[in-house]
Amino acid sequence: MRVLVDTSVWSLALRRKTSADDPPEVLELAELIREHRVEMMGPVRQELLSGIRSNTQFAKLRNRLHAFPDLLLSHEDYELAAEFFNTCRSKGI
Repeated sequence: MRVLVDTSVWSLALRRKTSADDPPEVLELAELIREHRVEMMGPVRQELLSGIRSNTQFAKLRNRLHAFPDLLLSHEDYELAAEFFNTCRSKGI
């Protein structure tokens, strides 16, 4: 199964050097990457690249993110996501 990783997890992982003390989210991301299971969305890619002041760092991260294919979404995907949100919210989640 492919996994769409949220910006917050990417940001956490990209802010630090890899170590044994990494949070579980970072360790899981590393495992998903090793297994070639990570997908990317345009908005997540944009959030990760936004605010990088150095052109060199921007280009480096942009090129590294090219390894992750963009998941293309349709309006049905957004509608289903809204249904899931509403269901979860109605149950207090």
